[in-house]
Amino acid sequence: MKKRILILAPHTDDGELGCGGTIARFAEEGHDVYYIAFSTAEQSLPAGFPQNTLEVEVKAATKVLGINSEHLIIFKHEVRKLNYIRQEILEELIKIRKDVDPTMIFLPSQNDLHQDHHTVSEEGIRAFKNSTILGYELLWNNISFNTESFVILHESHVNTKVKALHEYKSQLHRKYLTEDFIKGWARTRGTQINTDFAEAFEVVRWII
Repeated sequence: MKKRILILAPHTDDGELGCGGTIARFAEEGHDVYYIAFSTAEQSLPAGFPQNTLEVEVKAATKVLGINSEHLIIFKHEVRKLNYIRQEILEELIKIRKDVDPTMIFLPSQNDLHQDHHTVSEEGIRAFKNSTILGYELLWNNISFNTESFVILHESHVNTKVKALHEYKSQLHRKYLTEDFIKGWARTRGTQINTDFAEAFEVVRWII
């Protein structure tokens, strides 16, 4: 049964990091995947990159994952200040809920320490409380994370995730964007459920 899956990314690349393999699998299976980025984090770009760099990169990365360009929504809110506009974010999400009517939502873990991630998590749960919601992990922001749900991946899905993340040329200095790290992370989660590769999620709400 075809699903409408919505990925909420506080910043460009968060969705790919937290559930890129899962996105690749769902897109391959023919589900409709929508991706929303709330900030292109222009203020955090390394010196020498054009202001629109992350907007260009997220378009390339989501294309690699198999997301239709018409299903990518990019907002340009200021990085690290999403908590100041949470009502605006909620209203944007409610509009998207009406337009897309997603059956499954992926958003940052409720235990994510980053202020922007936490805001998107809270407002996402508020907007989509009548849908299935899974929280993705970003290890460097989580002191704790409950591995309550897993999506089994093939190595091809993990390779697609790596390829997508490597479209973020402006971010390749980050340790968590190396192929070794990304594959090791997926292997670790796979080992927990006796398979080769997987991504893990917290269950916020599960509706059957």
